[in-house]
Amino acid sequence: MKEFLWPVRVYYEDTDSGGVVYYANYLKYMERGRTEWLRSLGFEQDALREKEGVLFAVRQVGIEYRSPARFNDALQVSVQLFSRGKASLVFRQEIRSAVDGRVLCDGEIKVACVDARSFRPTPIPQVLLSVISG
Repeated sequence: MKEFLWPVRVYYEDTDSGGVVYYANYLKYMERGRTEWLRSLGFEQDALREKEGVLFAVRQVGIEYRSPARFNDALQVSVQLFSRGKASLVFRQEIRSAVDGRVLCDGEIKVACVDARSFRPTPIPQVLLSVISG
């Protein structure tokens, strides 16, 4: 699938005592990006839980921090579906400066599709697969 972009602004609350984005907040930005990617495809996570009985949970994260973002910076969060399994999706994501396009952080995130009641792995619903498969 093509790359999806979502804008993010760095707020004061996102920064640490050094005035840069606290490392864990990059993961929050990536999460927002994946949520908005899903929404752009016509799926809301609460509706998937209610109608399909599934949730998506982060299973594995690999991330590299390249350059700091600071208070009030405009950022772009990219989301690209890299691969999919029967019950998992792997995303490649970058956080870039919206001003000059520099990559500040990049990572690979694997999410598991789980049953909303048991939290056991379950196949990705066909309704979603048909959209992400093209």
